[in-house]
Amino acid sequence: MPLQRAASAFLRRPSLLIVGASALSLLLAALTALSLWEMRTDALARARDSADNLSLILQRDIARNIEVYDLSLQAVIDGMQEPEVVALPPAIRQLVLFDRSTNAQDLGTLLVTNKTGDVVIDSRSVPPRHIHLGDRDYFQVHRGSPDVGLYISEPFTPRVTGLDTSLGLSRRLNGPHGEFNGVVVGTLRLNYFRRLFDGINLGPHASVTLVRTDGTLLMRRPYNEKLIGRSVADSIAFQKLLQATDGSYVEKSALDRVERLVSFRHIGEHPLIVTVGLATEDIYAEWWQRAWVIGGIVLMLDAVFMVLSLLFAQQLRKRLEMEQQLYLLANTDSLTGLGTRRALDSALDVEWRRANRHHTPMSVLMIDVDDFKHYNDRYGHAAGDTALRTVARCLNDSIKRPGDFAGRYGGEEFCAVLPNTDLNGAVRVAEAIRAAVLAADEPNVTSAHGKLTVSIGVASHSGVALADDTVQDLVHLADGRLYEAKAAGRNVVMPRQERPKLAVV
Repeated sequence: MPLQRAASAFLRRPSLLIVGASALSLLLAALTALSLWEMRTDALARARDSADNLSLILQRDIARNIEVYDLSLQAVIDGMQEPEVVALPPAIRQLVLFDRSTNAQDLGTLLVTNKTGDVVIDSRSVPPRHIHLGDRDYFQVHRGSPDVGLYISEPFTPRVTGLDTSLGLSRRLNGPHGEFNGVVVGTLRLNYFRRLFDGINLGPHASVTLVRTDGTLLMRRPYNEKLIGRSVADSIAFQKLLQATDGSYVEKSALDRVERLVSFRHIGEHPLIVTVGLATEDIYAEWWQRAWVIGGIVLMLDAVFMVLSLLFAQQLRKRLEMEQQLYLLANTDSLTGLGTRRALDSALDVEWRRANRHHTPMSVLMIDVDDFKHYNDRYGHAAGDTALRTVARCLNDSIKRPGDFAGRYGGEEFCAVLPNTDLNGAVRVAEAIRAAVLAADEPNVTSAHGKLTVSIGVASHSGVALADDTVQDLVHLADGRLYEAKAAGRNVVMPRQERPKLAVV
């Protein structure tokens, strides 16, 4: 029942219907936006997982190949520590020092230098080619420090071929007493990384890069020869690569200004970092398509719902206006504009209950037009109607409080209900009504007063009723006083001492 009453009250107010429809539309739009945001977050999470997995695979592949090449370097160093190996004929020594892995694709020459940087053993030539490496960065580093271990150089172009930019992987060669005795170095062509990265399909705007920890770019997909060897050390994106051994972030690239989700990993203890960047444009491309479709459908549904709600509210408003008009027609006397007998009875019942519930006084006025039958006979029914409207206007103008009610009791008789009003107050109101009608100065030659007048009977209830008291008792009491006013000569307000059972004041 409470829900039914709430729904009924809701339908009685079209503005609330529109507000409710707007709230539901906004709620649907908010839920849709939340769902789309979760879909967007999921798309980014899946992309991050893919980038992390791919960067891990690349890290392990590169680290494994470097480790294999490093084992070849260490095998050469171990062989050079053995006098018997060094004393072997050059052709035999080549077979002992260099295994077949040095001939793999993208691996260059393995070279052994003396302490001045001249090549003394060449994996691809017997006798060795005349090559001087004393000015290379890896030679300088090993000569200056005995504890470097495996060193990966900056990219360079081999002097022998002049082709295929490469990295140098080198280790220090020590003498019997730990003194610097040269280096063992092998070259790894950057083409190896290019082929490795080209096999990856991550979207039209994705990128894969290999960069040194000093900021030197070694390889990038998409490939651009002009970018190889360029320093990106000053970019904000590169600085984030140095803050952890692995991780991910979203940032615009310093090279092409494309925003990407970047997953990065350092390759072991080597000065290399591999990054996989997925463009946010590619990540959200499918999401944008779904968002436009879903969002468009929801907005269309919201628009249709709001239009239907407005049309329904408009029809409901018209219906309520018609009901209000019908209510006014049913409860308003067409001649005088006052309440009908039905509306009067309802007002009497409501105010009687309220007075007894709150123990407040209420009063009733019974008003009758004096000599109205003779007035009609003398002036005609049209003039009689005008006289009734005049009395109704005077009555309506004299009761000004919101709770007061005036209705046509029947014929030329009227009734006024005055809640929260004692006898004295009711008499004052009655006198105001009588005086207003007299002041209207409507002629009535059939009256002893020569003008249109009214007689009024007043009765009041204290708000404390006995068990058998009813509002009709109060009305009958006022009606009786009206007849007393008539008997007293008309144009009179007649109060009377109430019967004890009504506790009238």
